[in-house]
Amino acid sequence: MEEKSMEQLHKRLTKEQVKLLIQGYDQGKMSRAEAQEMLGVGKTRFFALVKQYRQSNEKFSVRYARTSPPKISPEVENLIREALLREKEIVEDPDLPISDYNYSAIRDRLRTKAVNVSVTTIIDRARKLDCHKPRKKKSEHDREVLTASVGALIQHDSSFHMWSPLSQRKWYLITFIDDFSRKLLYADFVEKETTWAHILAARALIQQYGIPLRYYVDSLRVFRFVQSRDSVWRKHVLQTDDVDTQWSEMMRCIGVEVIHALSPQAKGKVERPYRWLQDRIVRTCIYENLATIDEARNVLRYEVDRYNNHQIHSTTGEIPEIRFQQALKSGNSLFRPFSIPKPFSLPQDIFCLRTTRMVNAYRRITLFQHTIQVPQVPLREDVQIHMTPNEQKEIMQVRIWWQDKLVHQVSLPLNGFRVHF
Repeated sequence: MEEKSMEQLHKRLTKEQVKLLIQGYDQGKMSRAEAQEMLGVGKTRFFALVKQYRQSNEKFSVRYARTSPPKISPEVENLIREALLREKEIVEDPDLPISDYNYSAIRDRLRTKAVNVSVTTIIDRARKLDCHKPRKKKSEHDREVLTASVGALIQHDSSFHMWSPLSQRKWYLITFIDDFSRKLLYADFVEKETTWAHILAARALIQQYGIPLRYYVDSLRVFRFVQSRDSVWRKHVLQTDDVDTQWSEMMRCIGVEVIHALSPQAKGKVERPYRWLQDRIVRTCIYENLATIDEARNVLRYEVDRYNNHQIHSTTGEIPEIRFQQALKSGNSLFRPFSIPKPFSLPQDIFCLRTTRMVNAYRRITLFQHTIQVPQVPLREDVQIHMTPNEQKEIMQVRIWWQDKLVHQVSLPLNGFRVHF
């Protein structure tokens, strides 16, 4: 039965009356249901009274013992209010990629100020301050782990947002996530999304973890030539995937299969971590007045560490790093050790930008207004050129190959290459 008013029991019956009823039950003179009905309490409260009566007849009391925490102080209430109103400014700012309230983030931030309140308490105050939005019904999506080993499928993607509103500039976040473990294997900000930025990111991952079996990417120009989008003059000759991009040439060189997603929904495994990182990083940059890309990188590293090492993933039910390491220890990995395929000898010949030129009658080639002598190649022969930009030294390292042999190499000023690489 439901309790009528357990907090008011002492107002309805005297202590002696309650003791008499408990005593009748204890001596078998009435059933539990009868005694409980006469007391007007629920089952839990009834047995608590019986236990108290049996333990100490003299100290028996019918007053309800308060179990809820004491009231929150005015100072704490004010801190909650300030945090919620600041959150409201963020959510309602149309220039920010934040559309929902994150009460867990508010709780975590309040903890840094030695304020420990529950998310439930924060939500209660949010409703009173009109800092609350009903959750949208989410469309169903596949959250299954589709692979049985680490390294079987790597999702590679980028996200363009105003990660730090104080910078007044948008940056790209490039990330890789392993399908099996859900571990974020790589995450970094770049100011421009270029083919070279994605090649450098792939190089960092491959040299640290090895060569995966497959990459899962979208149809961005960096990853895929799409006939109807990327070509006019070739539209009746070359179809989608008839032209290799710089990135796909690199992947083919090291023997990695590339799969193209047709929609963001198809890349849900990496889109969800993006939303989580976006939510946390933007808020932290706002609250801590962080404006530079290096400052935002520090926040990114912290959040990636928390995601990989401290949070149980909702799909796998495990912490990503632990799941990843257990797979490696048990030999459940499809990562291959990175080695430079012949005839190449340096990583620069794999992770590079490629083009071809024909050797002219003077045994020279022209490369972005630079004339390069190629003495060891016959006239009218095509040579393959591997270009590696070094933005710190502001040079372009050029290595020229002919018939699987390195025939020349030279370093040129980077500013002479008028190309979006």
